[in-house]
Amino acid sequence: MYEIIKRLFDICLLKKGPQNLPSSVWWLRIGLVVDVTVSFLMANLSRDWLTALLQAMVSALLIIGFSWLILYVGGKRQRFYQTTIALLGTDALIGFIALPGMASMMTGKGVFLAFMVTVGLIIWHWVVAGHIIRNALGQTWTFSLGLAFLFILGSYQVIALLFPEVAGVN
Repeated sequence: MYEIIKRLFDICLLKKGPQNLPSSVWWLRIGLVVDVTVSFLMANLSRDWLTALLQAMVSALLIIGFSWLILYVGGKRQRFYQTTIALLGTDALIGFIALPGMASMMTGKGVFLAFMVTVGLIIWHWVVAGHIIRNALGQTWTFSLGLAFLFILGSYQVIALLFPEVAGVN
């Protein structure tokens, strides 16, 4: 377990790619559970537990669906497990790092600093997703960052559509 976490940190630092992870259904399931758990903890800061759980599950399913789609279109379906584990794992790691900042913003203490840190983490998440896509598809940085941006933007839109309270719409 330690070795996988270390590799995920290396992916977050852009030192390694998804090809350095095992191609395993078991690790995909572990990544899914961990990502849903971290996403649930973040969403549960401001929503009831059922809505938070549903939102976390939808978020993970969006990652899995996106991974499958880009690899299918790119003709690299054999990289599905490694790419999806990388996307889920790095999402969980960055989300876990963001938890204290999100909690600070919810309590109203250190809001500006927490907001700036959160913006930095969002940008970091975008770059890491682009790095994973670049390695998985063998594409350029520009293409991969563009695809990662579209995925993140699209994910936020789907979440806001399914859970209007996230977007501040009642």
